[in-house]
Amino acid sequence: MGKGQTYRNDLIKLYFHGTAIASIADNSSVPFTSHIIALHTADPGSGGSQLTNETGYTGYARKAVPRNSAGWTITGNVVSPTVDIEFDKCTASPGPPLTHWSISRGGGTIDYSGSLQQPVIMATQVKPVITTASTVTEE
Repeated sequence: MGKGQTYRNDLIKLYFHGTAIASIADNSSVPFTSHIIALHTADPGSGGSQLTNETGYTGYARKAVPRNSAGWTITGNVVSPTVDIEFDKCTASPGPPLTHWSISRGGGTIDYSGSLQQPVIMATQVKPVITTASTVTEE
């Protein structure tokens, strides 16, 4: 049995903006304040972690995005970055193209993942970007 549309929308608002769901989640304990974003060279899969197929180009580091409306735009049950997420440029050892991205609360467990709008062909001096056109959906 699937979730109702209103509940899917409420879940995505809770996760990405910290908006409470009455009688379910009040966010009054110590909530996380930033999502951790990783880049991948292949789909990390539903059972993977942020280490699964994670890029390792020289200069790469995961990025933090605020858990609020400054970090994420929500339309129904679809979310996208409010601004482009820019990663550090490759200084050496580019590795394979980047095809996926993932979102975590920290600790490397993937909460959401998706395909990049277009694969990023890596080379020295390339600066990968997850654009505002990239989305994940609460299903």
